Amino acid sequence: EHTDSGNKANGICPIWCSGSFDHRKGGHLILRQLGIVLQFPPGSMILIPSAILMHGNVAIGPDKTRVSFTQYSAGGLFRWVYYDFQSEEALKKTDKVKFDRMWSERAARNELALNAFSRLDELHSDRVAAGLVRIAVSK
Repeated sequence: EHTDSGNKANGICPIWCSGSFDHRKGGHLILRQLGIVLQFPPGSMILIPSAILMHGNVAIGPDKTRVSFTQYSAGGLFRWVYYDFQSEEALKKTDKVKFDRMWSERAARNELALNAFSRLDELHSDRVAAGLVRIAVSK
């Protein structure tokens, strides 16, 4: 089990699996922080914030094959753009005032990123707002 610390912290990573294995006996997806172990049969896909959510798989057994295709967004790419297409170290050398301002705004950016995720008590209203749930209106 692991997190992908190099990924964008509030980024969503699609994970797709395939192979020749019995998903009832192995290959389960473990999301320990959520207290969830899911059967993850070949052809399944899930979207998770892999930088902050611990994830892993149950072994599939000998002579079985499991492959996965994972997509992600590297956090460093977003920082590169945010730092005017240069590294943090280069920004610090070229524009110390801007670097200091950006550094002082980190906590606010982290809060903004975390607020992009729904809390459990917000899920229903967020789904309604996104048009994913229709509310029946009685006449």
